[in-house]
Amino acid sequence: MTAIPGPRALAPRLDQLAAAVRARSALVPRIGIVLGSGLGRLGERIEDPVAIPYAELPGWPAPTAQGHAGRLILGRLDGIPVACLQGRFHCYEGHDVLTVVEPALLLGRLGAPEILLTNAAGGVDPTFTAGTLMLITDHLNLTGRSPLLGPNDDAVGPRFLDLTAAWDRDLAERLRVAARSEGIPLAEGTYAGLLGPTYETPAEVRMLRTLGAHAVGMSTVLEAIAARWAGMRVCGISLVTNPGAGISPTPLSHAEVIAAADAAGPRLEAVVRAFLRELPAP
Repeated sequence: MTAIPGPRALAPRLDQLAAAVRARSALVPRIGIVLGSGLGRLGERIEDPVAIPYAELPGWPAPTAQGHAGRLILGRLDGIPVACLQGRFHCYEGHDVLTVVEPALLLGRLGAPEILLTNAAGGVDPTFTAGTLMLITDHLNLTGRSPLLGPNDDAVGPRFLDLTAAWDRDLAERLRVAARSEGIPLAEGTYAGLLGPTYETPAEVRMLRTLGAHAVGMSTVLEAIAARWAGMRVCGISLVTNPGAGISPTPLSHAEVIAAADAAGPRLEAVVRAFLRELPAP
């Protein structure tokens, strides 16, 4: 009988990845940041950067999703040491779950106690117009996947994981304060993570609304679970790039997502930078 693949002996794998990074940078990040579709420009603001293409790290492929540069950048943002992932891996690209979450886990292995996850999302809440920034306060994992299946690696995290406070309340409040300080509206809600790569049908959007979702996308939830499992504190912001199917009168497209992310990116960048400036010492 074939064993279920899972996080067996994941710690040595993360050590291998961390060693490859340490051969190029000794920086210990105060926080890790994951930048989703079309949101990678924040990485260009990093000072004294060391940029490592994903394909140059052992076992990592180059990302195929449009809008994902596929680089790990270490440096300082407004004086704060950060490790920033420009783009992510997705299950819909054909990757296994552990490949999808390894980048987030690597940020913790490099010393980041916290992680900020961002994504481009569709609006399930009909009041969310394109360009809405949504603080993620909870999630629905509807991917049918979990990074914790299989034998547990106790050196990384516990066998059974409490997700009552998967999204850290203190970090969420700091993001609210940062948005207010910049005069930028910040909605709040639950992010539903689906497998993709299809966009949702109108019936699925109605279902998600009934389940309590406010935004939907194809990423983030598996990273959040893995990061919490490894002991990191998690926070996140979705950039709503389009209303969901049945709300929007026009067909959905990835080009629309990228265009909306480019337009709203400066507001997200302003919130993130204000958030970083007020982070306390770990």
